[in-house]
Amino acid sequence: MRILVVDDDPIFREELTTFLSDQGHTTFEASSVRRALEVLEAESVDVLFTDLKMPRQSGLDLLGEVHRRWPAIFTVMVTGFATVQTAVDAMKEGAFDYIAKPFRTAQLEQVLRLIEEQRKFRDSHLPTGTATELARDLARRHHARILYADEPPAPRGESLEFLAFDGRSPSELPHALEAFLQRHPDGGLVVARADRMLVGHRLEDIVAILEDLRKRLEGKGPFAISLDPTQLSQGQAEALRTAVTSPAVQTALEALSSPIRRRVLFRLSEGPASFSEAMHAAELDDSPKLAFHVHRLVDEGLIAHLGEQYRITPKGQSAVSILREMEDIAAGKGSKTVVYQTPAAAAVASAAESGQSLRKKRR
Repeated sequence: MRILVVDDDPIFREELTTFLSDQGHTTFEASSVRRALEVLEAESVDVLFTDLKMPRQSGLDLLGEVHRRWPAIFTVMVTGFATVQTAVDAMKEGAFDYIAKPFRTAQLEQVLRLIEEQRKFRDSHLPTGTATELARDLARRHHARILYADEPPAPRGESLEFLAFDGRSPSELPHALEAFLQRHPDGGLVVARADRMLVGHRLEDIVAILEDLRKRLEGKGPFAISLDPTQLSQGQAEALRTAVTSPAVQTALEALSSPIRRRVLFRLSEGPASFSEAMHAAELDDSPKLAFHVHRLVDEGLIAHLGEQYRITPKGQSAVSILREMEDIAAGKGSKTVVYQTPAAAAVASAAESGQSLRKKRR
């Protein structure tokens, strides 16, 4: 990974960059927020380690700027014992994790492993392979007929209805989908190479069309698009992905992106657990850190705190089902399909509403 270390203490900065370099990572360093931003503007960076307390501008100031401009970067706060609560607060603002000074090798290695796990989850939860393979797979999984929009030739398969589509007239898609759903009310849609719609059209207009398609399919069949990542900027790809994925599913996926939260959720899917049992399942020895993640799961309605134990909720059970499905889809395919939504994912929304109603009643 490409890692930037930001700290005004040159000794600590050298110690950390040396350790990371010895682990095979490419490292950059900066002594201030201003210098860090210069590096980020010039270099591609995967991970940022930043001290919390620095002169003039703090690590929190840097976190806010990075979260706004480079949201894909994993930010790790470096803190002293007296500022652990501030580091936890930084996680609420988007930091991935924190380490304490002086850092322990095992602690740092754990953080790097967690980052690798989350990167793999972020990449592998998306279906892969060709758009045609994805359409057939979704048709099989959801027992639905799929409207497949792509350039000729039409693919074979009784489960697919072909729509000749080269991206030049994206406004045709909602009309074609509406006619298709009249014939197949539970049908789904796969749009191959959706990036072609950006040629000659504004990004915001294409996003609006994709959001319209998603809404038309809510409660019906699956919806997916494929993209050629070489034809898009990261920002364009993220905008299209977000348009296809419902807000409820986006929230659920973000909550589940943390390996720690997934471990806790999987443990609770097996039965209730105490805080210490959840800590063991999460492979942590840091109570404030686990408390942050557990509270996040509670806030999202994925788990509930009852007495001395934590229990999984119906929304949490739906989330576990989605995670299992993601694992199945991610197993052994190609590249290029970027985003999708399924009825199972949409179930998270209804489960979320159920969880919110349940919490209101308990209050």
